[in-house]
Amino acid sequence: MSPHTKLDAIALLKSDHRKVEGLFKKFEATKAAAKKQTLVHQICTELLVHTMIEEEMFYPACKAAGVEEDDIEEAYVEHDGAKVLIAELLASSPAMPFYDAKVKVLAEQIKHHVKEEEQRSEGLFAEARAAGVELAELGEQMMARKKELLRRFQASGLPAPETRSFTGHEMRQGHPAA
Repeated sequence: MSPHTKLDAIALLKSDHRKVEGLFKKFEATKAAAKKQTLVHQICTELLVHTMIEEEMFYPACKAAGVEEDDIEEAYVEHDGAKVLIAELLASSPAMPFYDAKVKVLAEQIKHHVKEEEQRSEGLFAEARAAGVELAELGEQMMARKKELLRRFQASGLPAPETRSFTGHEMRQGHPAA
């Protein structure tokens, strides 16, 4: 794809999905700790940028066009579940317990989320098309925001993921009392 190719919003998001799927496959095939950590950083960067442009721009456009609100809310909750694992992975390293398991579960969560968004007739993308979301213009705006976020994160590092649907529950780590 040439750098001058303009993607509509759905094509942009699908392109992101394929890129992250490829990074997860590379992770699965990697044994070296340093390479794993590099791949996880790339995965987390891509996912944070992707969730931000979806949440800031795509989901509000869907809501405004009348897409089923339950589907949009479910997408936010799925993002938040992924953000918890992203935060864990960013604060971790391949030498720590559960690292590979967290990457695997994150990959499974993302695979589920992608499947739900991309379903042919019932997925969020199909709903957005059917509702008449202006996908070409939105795609240009999302691409500009994506580039801006990538520049910012490259310059100053990744921010802590922010959840939208989770509230401040007290959580403890450890084992339950016997």
